[in-house]
Amino acid sequence: MSNVIKPWPRVFEGQSFAVLGLGQNGLPAAVTLRTMGAAVVAWDDDATRRDAAQAAGIPLARPSEVDQLDALILSPGIPHDRPAPHPEAAAMRARGVAILSDAELLFRAVRAAGSAARFAGITGTNGKSTTTALLAHIFATSGVPVAAGGNLGPASLALPLLPDDGIYVLEMSSYMLERIATMRFDAAIMLNLTHDHLDRHGSMAGYVAAKAAIFARQTDTDTAVIGIDDEPSRVLAGDIATHAASLIRISGDHRADFFADRRILQDEFGPIADLSTAPALRGTHNAQNAAAAAAVALALGIERGRIAPALASFAGLPHRQQRIATIDGVDFIDDSKATNADAAARALDSFERVVWIAGGIGKDGGIAGLAPWFDRIDHAVLIGRDASMFAQTLAAHGVAHEIAGTLDRAVPLAFDRARRHGIDTVLLSPAAASFDQFANYAERGLQFAALARSIPARSISLPAACT
Repeated sequence: MSNVIKPWPRVFEGQSFAVLGLGQNGLPAAVTLRTMGAAVVAWDDDATRRDAAQAAGIPLARPSEVDQLDALILSPGIPHDRPAPHPEAAAMRARGVAILSDAELLFRAVRAAGSAARFAGITGTNGKSTTTALLAHIFATSGVPVAAGGNLGPASLALPLLPDDGIYVLEMSSYMLERIATMRFDAAIMLNLTHDHLDRHGSMAGYVAAKAAIFARQTDTDTAVIGIDDEPSRVLAGDIATHAASLIRISGDHRADFFADRRILQDEFGPIADLSTAPALRGTHNAQNAAAAAAVALALGIERGRIAPALASFAGLPHRQQRIATIDGVDFIDDSKATNADAAARALDSFERVVWIAGGIGKDGGIAGLAPWFDRIDHAVLIGRDASMFAQTLAAHGVAHEIAGTLDRAVPLAFDRARRHGIDTVLLSPAAASFDQFANYAERGLQFAALARSIPARSISLPAACT
């Protein structure tokens, strides 16, 4: 990005902030706020993270120990309300101190620096990261100065200052959206809404309200994009239609303002791209992601002819339906990011027939909601804490399965089943969290890839990115 303006000017001179939580969001926020001229103190309940902040030159103090603060920058994973507020957050609320996300501070900093760079925000229960990366890829391949991050990473305040023609593409979680106050998105995307994080938001209504904040303060010069492939989103689209922003409805397989019909992405003016030429965008869910990205790219000035080549060259994201090896004609697909049944449904919908590796710490409802896709499963190999619970559901629907327990047993078993049954896909799409056996979903995906590539085979090929 040769047109990036730097360094950041001291736009927060004379202001005082506390940062609580020094993980991937908090520590970069604290460092950048100091660069911007602010007085900053930081705290984390973890001593190792406090040491890292101190090593970076950030003074340590509990926010409640600081007399004057303009705001508390609270890391997304730390609650300020439900299910129980962190004591420091509760103290700030009692004092009337604003509790903000680092994305809010990025927006304020960009405007205070005099840049007219635009902001595109992406939210939804599933598909946020892929759509964020895809939209940023479209802008980058079109020569537009772009910086992408937020919930996807890097942290919002770790992004550079862009010039007037630049665009920030930010993945926004519900946790981040409930902590914005002045931020306005020139283009905002709501992909879908299914039950998630209800402990944090109290109810589905609370969750939807937090997500809908992405459309707050939009004007008639802005664009609101909403997927209509689920009922809560359709209802929200009806509400947003009465607001000032221009509304664009999108779908992965139903007629809408932007939609896919037999893998042809189109709008009212006709075809935009043949998604069969975009291997990283399999399935109707990715067709919806592509529709969202195309709608915003066109709304923000990208030439129509640039969309199709950008979609075709998009490499996808790790652990999201990523082909990591082909062994004796069997594709190994890493979809470890599918930590709930809804995400796993999107993967199962993308393949005709699979040997499925699933399990871990199941979410409420387990995998019962996947019943419409059970006929795509030739055989299931189950791992993790809730393997027995998943097995009961599969048995009730007559799906062949076995419990392997661990991934190192599951991968060779799945490969053996695939070869003997003539199935060309082994799919890791766990429909469960990973924390019973792994540090996170990424570690689970990396172990899956390593195990797959270690299988003795007559022939093996790796995608170009994996060689």
